[in-house]
Amino acid sequence: MIFIFSAPSGSGKSTMVNHLLATFKDTFELSISATTRPPRGQEQHGREYYFMSVEEFKQLLSKDAFVEHEQVYEGLYYGTLKSEIERIEGNGHHVLFDIDVKGGVNVKRLYGDDATAIFICPPDLETLRKRLEGRGDTSPEMIEKRLAKAEEELSYKPQFDYVIINDRLERATAELDHIIESRLKG
Repeated sequence: MIFIFSAPSGSGKSTMVNHLLATFKDTFELSISATTRPPRGQEQHGREYYFMSVEEFKQLLSKDAFVEHEQVYEGLYYGTLKSEIERIEGNGHHVLFDIDVKGGVNVKRLYGDDATAIFICPPDLETLRKRLEGRGDTSPEMIEKRLAKAEEELSYKPQFDYVIINDRLERATAELDHIIESRLKG
């Protein structure tokens, strides 16, 4: 099975995905995306992302090597390689996507009922602003860009199977666990 997680930046998507990976250790494997952005901090190629140049990314696009891809910002590409899905399925695990909203919609469209799409939503844009500011690693200009993008991304909620409002982490993770358990039972 395929599980898709999408959300505006700062909604708690990565926290929810990490909770899921810890709770269902031998069930899921996170799909590693390819990106043209440079590594941050201690990130390593093949662990957090497959880092590549724009030219390499475009070459793989021309070879139809991606399940989905998106130009998130000018010159900044993200995508999921078909070989990554094959790798995870070959390991006997369910595929877990931590992916931008448009990519999530595209994967859901491609896999249909074989994919469960979950949208993690902030309670409101003001809470989202506070979360982004609280990170301390994002410039005021980038926060404004992300908030503007979040408004657009929130319009995609109806295209997802489930929407979890991440107002309190304990409640949101309990809701997530219930969804996952019911989907795994079939």
